[in-house]
Amino acid sequence: MINLKTIAAELDLLNELNEAQLALSIRSLAPLDSAKSGDISFLSSKKYRRVLSETKASAVLLSEADAEFCPADCVALVVKDPYLSYAIISHLFSTESAIEPIIHPTAQVDASVSLGENVAIGAYAVIEPGAKIGDNAIIGAHCFIGEHSEVGARTRLHHRVTLAHHCVLGNDCQVFSGAVIGSDGFGYAPTETGWHAIAQIGRVLVGDRVEIGANTTVDRGAIDDTIIEHDVILDNQIMIGHNVKIGAKSVLVAQVGVAGSTSIGKNCTIGGQSGFAGHLEIADNSFFAGQSMVTKGTKQGGYYASGIPAQDGNEWRKMVARIRQLDKLSERVKELEAQLSQDS
Repeated sequence: MINLKTIAAELDLLNELNEAQLALSIRSLAPLDSAKSGDISFLSSKKYRRVLSETKASAVLLSEADAEFCPADCVALVVKDPYLSYAIISHLFSTESAIEPIIHPTAQVDASVSLGENVAIGAYAVIEPGAKIGDNAIIGAHCFIGEHSEVGARTRLHHRVTLAHHCVLGNDCQVFSGAVIGSDGFGYAPTETGWHAIAQIGRVLVGDRVEIGANTTVDRGAIDDTIIEHDVILDNQIMIGHNVKIGAKSVLVAQVGVAGSTSIGKNCTIGGQSGFAGHLEIADNSFFAGQSMVTKGTKQGGYYASGIPAQDGNEWRKMVARIRQLDKLSERVKELEAQLSQDS
């Protein structure tokens, strides 16, 4: 249980709470519609005001505009940005146990590794010669860190993360389970008998405060480096090809694929399952809807989309049938235009 005084201390409240309200005990976070007495919730969109009026939560994070709709028996925590405030206090309710800064006896850490202060290394982790691990970093169980790689201060590698040789992770990063950073990029030269692999001699350089999701792969550069700038978020199961550059504060949602040497600008948002061809330049502040197929770069930011949203199956079949007739229709239009020009 956490009292509201502790929660309020994490926030910039726009209203004042009395002593009785500050002493209120909060058990957990919950959605507005399922919250019970002892829970705290949040309202970040006015379309849910109806739910707010019926909530059983003991306290709610909300904006000034929504404060008047808060039930009388619920404590209103008025903030500028309810969703951000929810994100901040969510960590108070984390169920994950604290990680002690110890090195597990089964971990294999080469004698030449540079270890910072208060580093935690989990069971069966392997850290190869010349690697550097920053202060307060956490290396989970079964992680592999290749030779001469670097892990920044307060960065956490969850269990089973691979950081290949000579790659760099910045400070305050999180890399989730199964991610592979620095695997060889997809580079082959054709021969008469098949394919000849090209050595991938670049690195992966990851900035500060970057999050890389579970089972995401970031390939090392072929010659130059693959670069992920500060404050980027990569969701689960994303594929980043060699020599790709992703600009600061960009967000890529699950199952995005970015082919080699494409550069994505700053503050971009890439919807899930979007695919990017190689050697493209994507402008800052570009937003791509889910399942976008991107074959050309963008010269200015804006909203981009492709693909066909789901619809009634019968309507979809009719549409596809019409699309298949477009070539014939085009030819008929050309014939009619030719006849009209002759008649005139």
